[in-house]
Amino acid sequence: MGLANHAGAIVVLVILTLWLQCAGMAILIHWAKTFIDESPRKLSAWRSALLMVRFAGATIILHVLEIVIWAGFYRWRCFPSWSTSFYFSATSFTTVGYGDVLLPQIWHAVGPIESLTGVVMCGMSVSGLFAILVRILAREPGFGGPVT
Repeated sequence: MGLANHAGAIVVLVILTLWLQCAGMAILIHWAKTFIDESPRKLSAWRSALLMVRFAGATIILHVLEIVIWAGFYRWRCFPSWSTSFYFSATSFTTVGYGDVLLPQIWHAVGPIESLTGVVMCGMSVSGLFAILVRILAREPGFGGPVT
C-alpha cells in the first residue's frame, strides 16, 4: 500500500469522524434547545444537573462511536483482534497513549492523527456542553434573564 493510499485512509477516517461528531452535536443541540425552550418553568438545580448528565453521557457515547470507527480500521489493517484495536484506538483518541501496543511501522502516522482528531472532537464536545450550560443558566434570574 503506497503513501497515497495511506493518506487516503487517514483522510477518510478524519472525515468520517468529523461527520459523526457534527451530526451528533447537531442532534444534541436540537435536543437541548427543544428541551430547554419548551420547559414552561425554570429548571430546578436537580433537573439542570440531570440534563447536563444526560448531555455529557450522550457526548461520551458519541466519542465511543468515533473510537469504534478508528478501531474498525485498525482491526482491518493493523491488529488481529477487536480488543487490541479498540484499546489502541481509545488510548490514541484520548491522547493517553500508553505505548504498550504499537501500530505496524507502515501505519505509524495514523496514531498521532487519531490523537489530534480526538483532541479536536473533545474540544467541540466541551464547547457544546458549555453552550448548553450557558443556555440553561440564561433562564435563571440573576444570570441574564430569559433567552430570546
